[in-house]
Amino acid sequence: MLHTKPPRCTINCMKKLWYIFISMRPYQWTKNLVLFAGVVFSRRFFEWALVKKSFFGFIVFCALSGAIYILNDILDRKSDREHPSKRGRPISAGRLGVGESLTVAVIIIAALLPLAWFLGRQFFFLALAFVVVNVAYSLILREVVILDVISISFSFLIRAAAGVAILRNEVPTIQLSSWLLICTLFLSLFLAFCKRRNEISVLESAEFHRNALREYSMRLLDQLVVLSATAALISYSIYTVWPNTVKKFGTSDLVYTIPFVVFGIMRYLYLVYNRDKGGDPSGVLIMEKAIVIDVFLWFIAVMVILVRV
Repeated sequence: MLHTKPPRCTINCMKKLWYIFISMRPYQWTKNLVLFAGVVFSRRFFEWALVKKSFFGFIVFCALSGAIYILNDILDRKSDREHPSKRGRPISAGRLGVGESLTVAVIIIAALLPLAWFLGRQFFFLALAFVVVNVAYSLILREVVILDVISISFSFLIRAAAGVAILRNEVPTIQLSSWLLICTLFLSLFLAFCKRRNEISVLESAEFHRNALREYSMRLLDQLVVLSATAALISYSIYTVWPNTVKKFGTSDLVYTIPFVVFGIMRYLYLVYNRDKGGDPSGVLIMEKAIVIDVFLWFIAVMVILVRV
C-alpha cells in the first residue's frame, strides 16, 4: 500500500490554523471561568440546563476574547518584536499576515455575536459591550495611564455580569450580587497592576513598547498593587459575613474560605516580587502548583459549604 505525503497546501493550511489558534491565546481563556460564578453562587450547579448555558456562554467569551487577542497582536506587531517573549508570536514573527489575521478576527466576532443573541438579550448586549470595551482598549484606552488598567478590570466585570445574565431566561429572579462585582473589580485590578509592574521591570525600553508605561513608576505601581490587594481581601472577607450573604446561603461558613484567598494573594505577591512572574496571570494560574492547589481547595470548600446547607 502506497503512502503519499499530504499536499503542501494542506500542510500550510494546517499550520495557518494552528498559528491562528495560538494567536487566540487559549491559555488566557481561564479568565472566562468568571462566567461560572453565577451558576455556582446561585447554587444551581446541579441543574444541567443552567450549567450547559453557562458553558455555552464561556465558549462565546473564549472565542470573542481570542479574536480580541488577534487584533491586539496586529496592532502591537512592531513593538512585540522588541519584547523578549512576545517576539515569537505568529503575527509579530511574520508567520501570519495582517490581512488574513484581521479577516479571521472579524469573522469570529461576526459569527459569535448572533449566537450570543440566541443565548439571551442581556447576554448579547454584555457580549457586545465586551467587544466594544476591548476594541476601545486596543485602540485608545491602553494609552491612558490608570484608565488602561481600569478598562481591563471592566472586562472582568462584564464577564461576571454575563455569567448571571445568561441564566435569566430560565431563572428570571436571579440577581447579580454587588459583592461579586466588587471582589471581581479589586482582584482584576490587583492582577493588572502586577502585570504592569512586570512589564516595566522586564522591558529595557518600556516607553517604546507602550506609551502609557512611561507614566508609571515602580513606586506608584507598588502602592497600587498593595492597595488593590488589600481591597480585594477586605471586600471578599466582608462578603462572606455580610448579612445578605448569610441570609441568602443560610450559613456564615463561607468565612472559612478566607484563608485560601489570603494565601492565594500573598503567594501571588511572592511570585511577583521574588520570581518576576507577574507578567502572565493566566500562566501563573495554570503552571504554579501552589496557586492551582489553592484555587482548587477554595472551590471545593465553597461547593461543600453551599451543598451542605
